[in-house]
Amino acid sequence: MQAQCLTEVSKATALLQQGGLVAIPTETVYGLAANGLDAIAVARIFEAKKRPFFDPLILHVGSLEQAQGLSSRWPEKAQQLAQAFWPGPLTLVVPKSEHVPDLVSSSLPSVGLRMPKHPLTLSLLQSLEFPLAAPSANPFGYVSPTTAQHVLDQLGNAIEAVLDGGPCEVGIESTIVSLMGDEIHLLRLGKISQEELERVVGPVQRQLSVKGAVQAPGQLEQHYSPFCQLYLLEPGQEVPIWEAESAYVPFSNPTASAWPQDHLLALSQSGDLNEAAAKVFSILRQLDTLGFKKAWIELAPNQGLGLAINDRLRRAAAR
Repeated sequence: MQAQCLTEVSKATALLQQGGLVAIPTETVYGLAANGLDAIAVARIFEAKKRPFFDPLILHVGSLEQAQGLSSRWPEKAQQLAQAFWPGPLTLVVPKSEHVPDLVSSSLPSVGLRMPKHPLTLSLLQSLEFPLAAPSANPFGYVSPTTAQHVLDQLGNAIEAVLDGGPCEVGIESTIVSLMGDEIHLLRLGKISQEELERVVGPVQRQLSVKGAVQAPGQLEQHYSPFCQLYLLEPGQEVPIWEAESAYVPFSNPTASAWPQDHLLALSQSGDLNEAAAKVFSILRQLDTLGFKKAWIELAPNQGLGLAINDRLRRAAAR
């Protein structure tokens, strides 16, 4: 049965209260949501996505007080970061409370918490008495969805509904930081940069690769991958000669390329990092829908938001 496409928060609320799966819009990507305190509902997320149980989920909250209640120890620096960046694209990994099912945290002693900025989903969260577990609403390992139609195309027969909030503004998943020890660790790059974090809480250490158990979503070497084989080019690197069934994705200025126009998909027409971040997952999907077998993609400038874009591209290209 095909999922409903909704615009009314009240209908989404009722479905979630009944244990249903509803894809929700956030400023980053669309998430596949269920009652985060109901292990049976959470298990349906893993089933729908074909997601391995070792990969923990993020709980989305409607208030700072709700987040504090889901943590057994709310660090002072978590408070500072939440006050600075919530609602927004930042996930805080903190010690979990006994209320959080082990399935959500993959039996880790921690839980990731976020308050999204999208007005529809924030209203939805504030209408519920429970947080929402909500990983990206796509089959595990595939490109994250940034529109309601992306969700319907991939998971439309496995979920109850999609709450349509339009295209996602940011386009890549939230920055994740861990506050589980004495040091703060950056576990996933996103819209909020390391420099912005450090202006609020001081030094932050990067820990983007997996050592032992996965601590947060997005840490696997291969992730966000289209079926099309990707080859990455450093900025300014020479572009291969055009061949059939292949595409070239420059970071900007596609008209400067000798490739046929119908084989060109620029991340940004003007070299704008915000535009590139918002488009990167849509372009990876287009490579598949247009039938390309190979694609050469030019990395973004390796600074600011470009670091997060390049992180996604490197994981998408990993084999």
